[in-house]
Amino acid sequence: MKLHTRQLMGSLLLLLFFSTGLVAQQGDGDRFSALIKNVRVNGVELHYLEKGSGMPVVLIHGGLGDYREWNPQIERISSHYRVIAYSRRYNYPNNNAEVPPDHSAIVEARDLAALLDALKLERVHIVGYSYGALTALFFATEHPERVRSLTMAEPPILRWLSEIPGGQAELDKFMQTMWRPAGEALRRDDSEAALRITCDYFSGKGSYDQLPTGFKQSLIDNIREWKALTTSRDAFPMLSRDTVASLNLPILLLTGEKTLAPLRMINDALNHLLCNAKQVTIPGATHDMWLEDPERCGQATINFLTKH
Repeated sequence: MKLHTRQLMGSLLLLLFFSTGLVAQQGDGDRFSALIKNVRVNGVELHYLEKGSGMPVVLIHGGLGDYREWNPQIERISSHYRVIAYSRRYNYPNNNAEVPPDHSAIVEARDLAALLDALKLERVHIVGYSYGALTALFFATEHPERVRSLTMAEPPILRWLSEIPGGQAELDKFMQTMWRPAGEALRRDDSEAALRITCDYFSGKGSYDQLPTGFKQSLIDNIREWKALTTSRDAFPMLSRDTVASLNLPILLLTGEKTLAPLRMINDALNHLLCNAKQVTIPGATHDMWLEDPERCGQATINFLTKH
């Protein structure tokens, strides 16, 4: 059953990557490039895209991604809000110094706080995906007064897995088959091997070779972030359940119907812990929900934002 699910995920992703949607996103990248700005905070540069007016909405991309991940959502959200989509410190097109051995979502959350200070933004809506959602969650627990609402799409709070039935086995599998081998490959500066290992885990064996050249390039553009995380001493710091449960703000949890088991376990734990949070499951989607079904993800987010 697990093999069938993994093969199905791989097929879905490959069909997606070859679809006209990818071409459209690349076109959007060219169109929005004129809107890119940059600011220097915490000793690093952060590039960001800004569009629209009104209440600010900050978009935080996932691992091996960058601000371009949000291209399909820019027009939708900026027609109602002031959108800020930024690239985290080791993601394209930032060119920051060599990574320290303790990079984590805590560092990324401090960057977010400094970015908001630089842009003179006191209180914002935050939409985070994957590692960007983990960054958003750390920020929200440190600065709840600055968060108007929080939308999270499957934050990898991996430390929680050991406390969930069946979770330790999934965590071991993640670490042994993907995370540590990818980190070892990147220590050897073998980016291609690291990306093959990563794609094997998320999309099925051999999926990297079937990706279009343009998509492979987008992964390579962000390989420094993947190295920073996979070689870090603690890329997934512990986040207290009590601290998360104490968040008193509007929260939307987005999850894919066919997402990976460990992410489903974490999302279920979050949904149980945050009794007042709204959850939306994207039918047929995997962890790559924003790419697979941008329409449903975007509409669910807009519907939530307009209520808060």
